[in-house]
Amino acid sequence: MQLEDFDFKLPEELIAQYPPERRDGSRLMQLNRKTGVINTGDFPQVIGAFESGDLLVINDTKVIPARLLGHKVSGGKVEVFLVRRLADAEGEDWLCMTRSSRSLKPGIALQLGEGLTAEVLPGGEAPHRHIRFRCDGPFLDLVEKVGHLPLPPYITRPDDVTDRERYQTVFARNEGAVAAPTAGLHFTKEILQQLRDKGVEIRPLTLHVGLGTFLPVRVDDVRTHRMHAEFYAIPDSTARAVNQAKAEGRRIVALGTTAARALESAVDQNGQLVAGEAESEIFIYPGYSFKLVDALITNFHLPKSTLLMLVSALAGRNLILQAYQRAVEERFRFFSYGDCMMIA
Repeated sequence: MQLEDFDFKLPEELIAQYPPERRDGSRLMQLNRKTGVINTGDFPQVIGAFESGDLLVINDTKVIPARLLGHKVSGGKVEVFLVRRLADAEGEDWLCMTRSSRSLKPGIALQLGEGLTAEVLPGGEAPHRHIRFRCDGPFLDLVEKVGHLPLPPYITRPDDVTDRERYQTVFARNEGAVAAPTAGLHFTKEILQQLRDKGVEIRPLTLHVGLGTFLPVRVDDVRTHRMHAEFYAIPDSTARAVNQAKAEGRRIVALGTTAARALESAVDQNGQLVAGEAESEIFIYPGYSFKLVDALITNFHLPKSTLLMLVSALAGRNLILQAYQRAVEERFRFFSYGDCMMIA
């Protein structure tokens, strides 16, 4: 299974640089993985794709303004990108990506906005650095004030005030992600309520999306690729609801590849979803047999990406590439602020 098997041609102008005017203003492609039928329409039609009794699993992670701009105390601009908090550290310690005119050696002090200082510590595997932050009061509260939203690298503009709302789902609760679970960006509170009124059960989990979601696959044989680790938490109530739905033969719909990865990471050998906290390193590619996920709502993904491989595992590579070709022909918008697909 070669990396080239997951390539497709994408005109650059189809990469969405801004969200649609309305949160639910995107287009929707519906893909029937059993019949191969592809239908296109507007996103609110997603309501008609659900049946009473379906269980929709959402990812309630919240994106933090992870880009911190400042300078070395000794002089020189620096950019620090929060990647992952170190759970067992003595202070507010994070693995970070950094950018500066000269290498940041251990011991260098940083000023990263009013009231926020930091020190580079030894350790951290390249390209990450171990940085300890110091401030008065809760760290993430200050980051919310001085940080910048970490828009993906294919969005080639600076973040603005609109992104603070639109690069966040309406059900975001638990801070810790450095990228949005973008399939959820299309959902409004009204659409979620209409689904509940239709008899759809909605349950949350948390997976903090990491920077690795944008890292390219660098091996030709995709089976040798190793995934980055991402923290996830499955509430007891969600585990019970998913297991009951599975036992009753009701459909489990994952909202986004992040929800799908968390579900498939936390399932035991008996096919039961296990509550608790852990890290997901699961790599889903064609040949994988899904244990819990029956249907998936997802955006359109980068060529040669692990996310494209995941959706190919669910629907089949040929059918996915056929759907992507149609999306290009019909001028769908791609990636984080782009349009949406439901695979069922």
